[in-house]
Amino acid sequence: MKIKVGISPCPNDTFMFYHLLNAGCFSIDLTIADIEELNQMALRHELDISKVSSHAAAFVQENYHLLDAGAAVGKNCGPLLVSRKTGSPVTLPDARVGIPGRHTTAHLLYCLYANNRGKKEFMPFNRIMPALSQGRIDLGVIIHEGRFTYQSYGLTKVADLGVWWDELTGLPLPLGGIIARRSLPPDTITDFSAALRESILKASAEKGNPDTPLYNFIRQHAQEMETEVLNRHIDLYVNEYSLSLAGDGNRAFEKLFSLAEGISL
Repeated sequence: MKIKVGISPCPNDTFMFYHLLNAGCFSIDLTIADIEELNQMALRHELDISKVSSHAAAFVQENYHLLDAGAAVGKNCGPLLVSRKTGSPVTLPDARVGIPGRHTTAHLLYCLYANNRGKKEFMPFNRIMPALSQGRIDLGVIIHEGRFTYQSYGLTKVADLGVWWDELTGLPLPLGGIIARRSLPPDTITDFSAALRESILKASAEKGNPDTPLYNFIRQHAQEMETEVLNRHIDLYVNEYSLSLAGDGNRAFEKLFSLAEGISL
């Protein structure tokens, strides 16, 4: 049986999935797409197993199960709210705010933080910093590698939504996870989770060696090419919660899901 699998091009996903994709254990029809595109595909039930934003995962629980492996969860690792360094200070609710997708966790966190204020403009995450630097928007919620490169665009941090989440809840921030269609055979879900966990461990053993097929694969899809930036990204989002959500990881998802129920986006 061919499994339709979706992952994002961000370094933590390509890092975690590389060895699984090349192990030949499963027949995989792979989609690599922007996280909001994956969210939309999951909402339309087009994928069997996929990375999605935690916010989107809340909407598909009836049809999909959250896997124990492969999640992006951590402390102080959330999206940043940024603005241009020059010009007048930006104030809500009149600010034009770039958001990397309606169903992203970044959108939910921004709405919780800013009480849903601002004139939101949805766009792919890699267009937000250029739009800000060109003055087409006033604020931007940036994710992925943008956390490490925003200053090169002449931008400054307004708020770290990961720090804000930590102060609010005391829990790690669940940015995204891997979901599997509930209709898949239970053995397939179990085997896939185990294979993904093994893939993460193998990649972790190779981490720091840029001259490997693993890093070539990561660079093929990343927005930033520098090994230092890639490793900082991987260090932030691939951790013990990527291997298992037991304990605080599961509690973090439950907290985010409960907050998502109380806000209209």
